[in-house]
Amino acid sequence: MLAVYIHIPFCERKCNYCAFSSFACIDKEKDRYISSLLNEIENFDFKNFEFNSNLLCVNRTKTTSYEVDTIYIGGGTPSLLTIEDLTKILNKIKEKFKISSNCEISIECNPNSLTYEKACGYKNLGINRLSLGIQSLDDEELKFIGRLHNSSQALDAIDMVKKAGIKNISCDMIIGLQNQTPETFKNQLETLIKKDIKHISTYMLQIEDGTPLAKFASHNADFLPSEDENAFVYKQASAFLEEHGFKRYEVSNFAKLGYESRHNFKYWTGENYIGFGLSAHSYIDGIRYANANNFADYYSRKLALKETLSKQELIEEHLMLGLRCARGVDLEYLQKLGKNIENNENFKYFLEKNVIFKVKNKFFLNPDYYEVNNYVIVKLMS
Repeated sequence: MLAVYIHIPFCERKCNYCAFSSFACIDKEKDRYISSLLNEIENFDFKNFEFNSNLLCVNRTKTTSYEVDTIYIGGGTPSLLTIEDLTKILNKIKEKFKISSNCEISIECNPNSLTYEKACGYKNLGINRLSLGIQSLDDEELKFIGRLHNSSQALDAIDMVKKAGIKNISCDMIIGLQNQTPETFKNQLETLIKKDIKHISTYMLQIEDGTPLAKFASHNADFLPSEDENAFVYKQASAFLEEHGFKRYEVSNFAKLGYESRHNFKYWTGENYIGFGLSAHSYIDGIRYANANNFADYYSRKLALKETLSKQELIEEHLMLGLRCARGVDLEYLQKLGKNIENNENFKYFLEKNVIFKVKNKFFLNPDYYEVNNYVIVKLMS
């Protein structure tokens, strides 16, 4: 099975914290981009990809078919596109690939650019999962990070999507906003739970170089909560969500049973995926590719990156992804790559202190230590 990602790099306006490849939407540029995107999909051929025949896979098989079981339309703000634009894109994917009967088709949306008519259009196109960039249900917090919607619009968007017949709704929320407390964040999560949301992602606010937020932070050192305060909000939020039937299946992601993001899980478990569009990445049997992140080079089909992962890089990636996910790290896979991690002194120490635990041929990060997972990963890589 194969995952397909489609990148739509247009927004009405960049948010204050955003460092992604996104640009203000200009109709002329958008039309040219859609045309180029369709052309890229049309001319896709696995023969253009190299394959690493020596790659040792775990829970993966070499891609021998073009069957797709997840499609993800991300951005940017894909909800800026018309239904006609999306129809062209999805039809081209269906022409090029065999689509599985239970394919998960997701689209990212912002509340301010979503309408009931669009939601109905998504449903008619076969889109069965919608990810809403809510980020916060506090109007002052939303204003501070430069979002174009308010809390009322966010809740109305949820109702619109449900009314259109799409039940699998995910909401993105940010931890680390100004004046946020465990109680205020928990109250926002409770509001979403009452709306029967199936999936909630909780991301730590990142201050990226070159963003308005970074400029503000350079003159206001203490305007955001500390790392310890954010870790406590995360810990309290995690416990609250799990009490309400949400399983934490990745460090930042919680879902009701059966509503985990199948597409994102492919990234986290090292499965094959193809990315179409500006700055989109692909990963095929141990080789990673990245499209150009500027329009001129993208239109010329120049790659920004092509790299074959070494055994050491595969080890590090499996450790990093495995400890972020509920599926854990496969010891046999590491051994086949030449890494007997059970001889690592930090592994022994973490096992003794119950930071990690072992079940048969896998080991897992204790959920109590998810907020310091990066520290654990670094120590195990040494």
